[in-house]
Amino acid sequence: MSDQRHNDPLHGLSLKAILTDLVERYGWEELAQSIKINCFATNPSIKSSLTFLRKTPWAREKVENFYLWSYGKKIPERPRYDEPPPKTAKQSERSYEKPKEGVNPWTGKPYEN
Repeated sequence: MSDQRHNDPLHGLSLKAILTDLVERYGWEELAQSIKINCFATNPSIKSSLTFLRKTPWAREKVENFYLWSYGKKIPERPRYDEPPPKTAKQSERSYEKPKEGVNPWTGKPYEN
């Protein structure tokens, strides 16, 4: 567990501290252009942005990655929230077969004319 904390460049930083630093450094307008999140563009405030980011993992990840990038730190490898999880072996074995023409796909018997 302690190794994991030492490898996390954001360890000890709260989301509020990260967001406050970014707003002071870039301002809301530039932040909205750099990170395409509506809460930075429309009536931005620290409180409303924190509420949104705490409820939305993909948006929080974008802000954290932008913060790390802005300080030239390595962005850790994390699962992406906008991509489906990898298929299991059982799921990848399943494949869709196109039904044969003239055959009932449920029974496998030819249609009667």
